[in-house]
Amino acid sequence: MMLAAMLAAFVVNVLLGLPLFVCLLLAALTGFLFVDPALIPRMLPQQMFAGIDAFSLMAIPLFILAGNLMNAAGLTPRLIDLAKALVGHLKGGLGYVNVVSSVFFAGVNGSAVADTSALGSLLVPAMKKEGYSKAYAAGLTAGSSLIGPIIPPSIFMILYASLTNTSVGDLFLAGVIPGLILGLAFMIMNGVYAHRANLQVTGRKPSLGGILVALYRSAPALMAPFIIVAGIVFGFVTPTESGALIVAYAAILGLVTRNLNWQGIRQAVAETVRLTSAIFMIIAASAVVSWLLAFGQVPSQFSVLLEPFADSPTLTLLLLSLITFVTGMLMEEVSALMLLTPVFVPVAMQAGVDPVHLGIVITMNITIALITPPMGACVFVAAAVSKVELSMMFRSIWPFVLVAMCTLVLLILMPQLTLFLPNLLE
Repeated sequence: MMLAAMLAAFVVNVLLGLPLFVCLLLAALTGFLFVDPALIPRMLPQQMFAGIDAFSLMAIPLFILAGNLMNAAGLTPRLIDLAKALVGHLKGGLGYVNVVSSVFFAGVNGSAVADTSALGSLLVPAMKKEGYSKAYAAGLTAGSSLIGPIIPPSIFMILYASLTNTSVGDLFLAGVIPGLILGLAFMIMNGVYAHRANLQVTGRKPSLGGILVALYRSAPALMAPFIIVAGIVFGFVTPTESGALIVAYAAILGLVTRNLNWQGIRQAVAETVRLTSAIFMIIAASAVVSWLLAFGQVPSQFSVLLEPFADSPTLTLLLLSLITFVTGMLMEEVSALMLLTPVFVPVAMQAGVDPVHLGIVITMNITIALITPPMGACVFVAAAVSKVELSMMFRSIWPFVLVAMCTLVLLILMPQLTLFLPNLLE
């Protein structure tokens, strides 16, 4: 009864258009009515603070700030130029450039929404001129942006690590191969589209010198993910210290190249404060709901429900992925991650699933929700920057969702793809 009442309160308030953290808090207040209303003054603020009182979460605003500083420093065109030098001369070249640019952006920004906005405004008009339909160009931009939260750094992985005490370094390493596989899947999809649409080759094959020049100009930005991952994996810095290090690196890089001024720094800081505040309010509100679910023994009841499948890690992950997919269609990604992870982890551990593998599967599921109607944020951004009607985006995005889901199933069936790098560097 408590769970049903909380769910009903959440859905009603979402439909009323209230901010998400308010919807979560009102759902929590509804749950307290079933537990003990007298607990509200004591447990509500205590659990909200406990939800954000984690040292590892300090890395989130630092990684967000680093990405904003990189963007303010004007590194976006350099990464796109490198992608053009590598694959722009192929048939359907700009589609490949779109995907490869997303791979580069993943290590610099790590935000799917920021990736969609930046690349969409630059590449969608050019792709249309090359012969792509506008809906496909916008869909490919939104789909390939999913690589951002999977290749490190990843806010979703940091959140998962804070909830499960899993190594952030292992999660970052585990995300590299899945992110590259997802990029390869979208490139194959683009190749099929270019062949069927009979697109013409518009770019000339660059010389080795041209590639080296593009690589030299973009090398400072490409160094960022190596600094982050290497520092954490080899134990030189914690994830939070790594975030501070990469912020200093981005700021110094922008100031030395004179592409970053004080106005750009102020805008980057302001955007970081805005986004961080929203994320942490959702985390705090989700922590209260998670405590109520644990108090009501929902995770244990869920474990009993899935007990017939406990002997099969693969089947357990497929079922959990299905639940996450449906939840992600209807709920904001951070809150879905914060609510589902404490429920899923005991079930997955009972089935013998590696916690790092589970983290990548959950991250992938939550990331796919970014392009899944009706709540997918990247769909809305792609429609806005490419001037495509939202109804058309909702219809045209499903092939990209299918490609991402097929990649997810491959990762579930072959956990060694996820665990190879963490095991290699143990």
